[in-house]
Amino acid sequence: MRTLLVAGPGGAGRTTVAVSTVRRAVRDGLRVLLVTGDEVPDVPGAEIKRLIPAEEFRDDLLALQDRAGGVLDMVGAARLDADELTPLPGSTELALLRALRDSAGGPHDLVVVDLPAGPGAVSVLALPEQLRRYLRRLLPAERQAARALRPVLGRLAGVPMPAEWLYETAARWDAELAAAQSVIDADGTAVRLVAEPTKAAAESLRLTRTGLALHGLPVEAVLANRVLPDGSTDPWLADAAAHQRKIVAGWPDAPEIPHLGCDADAGLDVPAPGEAAPRAEWPVEDRIAEDGVLVWRIPLPGAVREELTLIRRGDELVVGAGPFRRIVPLPSAPRRCTVAGAGLVDGELCVRFAPDPGLWPRTP
Repeated sequence: MRTLLVAGPGGAGRTTVAVSTVRRAVRDGLRVLLVTGDEVPDVPGAEIKRLIPAEEFRDDLLALQDRAGGVLDMVGAARLDADELTPLPGSTELALLRALRDSAGGPHDLVVVDLPAGPGAVSVLALPEQLRRYLRRLLPAERQAARALRPVLGRLAGVPMPAEWLYETAARWDAELAAAQSVIDADGTAVRLVAEPTKAAAESLRLTRTGLALHGLPVEAVLANRVLPDGSTDPWLADAAAHQRKIVAGWPDAPEIPHLGCDADAGLDVPAPGEAAPRAEWPVEDRIAEDGVLVWRIPLPGAVREELTLIRRGDELVVGAGPFRRIVPLPSAPRRCTVAGAGLVDGELCVRFAPDPGLWPRTP
């Protein structure tokens, strides 16, 4: 199974291209699933999963309330009714992750996912890794080993101790997040970016590409949408087309989708999903003999030097790129080093590590 994540700036025709990609895949004989939070027409031969976050949020909260009923009754808390619950911020993103998790067990050859607009798509794809890290910090595994003692401690202290269901729920959440993350990290998963050639869209696209690279997500293609034709005798159209050409020139090998004058997807000709690009590696280069350092090379296409931040936290490195941040464990060798500097060279962040004399093996 392949998963194609469709992202791009708001108003660039992202959903329209996602539907057209599904139509193309059905014509090619593939079994296709479309996941979207927007209202889209039915596509004969394809399955459509329309996200309804309000219903899923209500069901999840009511189920959690039932599990915690004893504690709520003990403290005199009033139960919430189903008809008063409205989705909180983030419920749409969690519904999308759940749909990704469920897609792994489906019979489809291709799953097309219509992601949120702009750099927000990167934030959604980063959620499983981030939330799993939070769970491990808040409920570490070593604390779970003491669960058998909680009833005794509760009786001795005279106050209720954390309930068993808290840890069971955390374990279930971790398993669900891991399932969603496995789809995002799979070799058959790639991102198709859609953008209209405008200055604002180009900047949004740059940020999105940098964020995707930070999280190791390959880009299958960048589609230049609503491209105006050349050779118009109308001065305004000719000038607008020339401006688009300058922007598209900065998107190498970007397929162009002509402007149809409307948002209808039926006549939109989009390329078939290409082969998923290999995941970018983050190699550690041994330059101790030459320069006395190890160099960790992190590909970040589109990154700007002024937008980058680096923080060493124990055996982890916090890498910031514009609005995005990722906490990654250090490889084994750099863990025994100190950060000696960093630089951005040709879209690659090079972090230099100098061996720590107290930790580095001594040569005879």
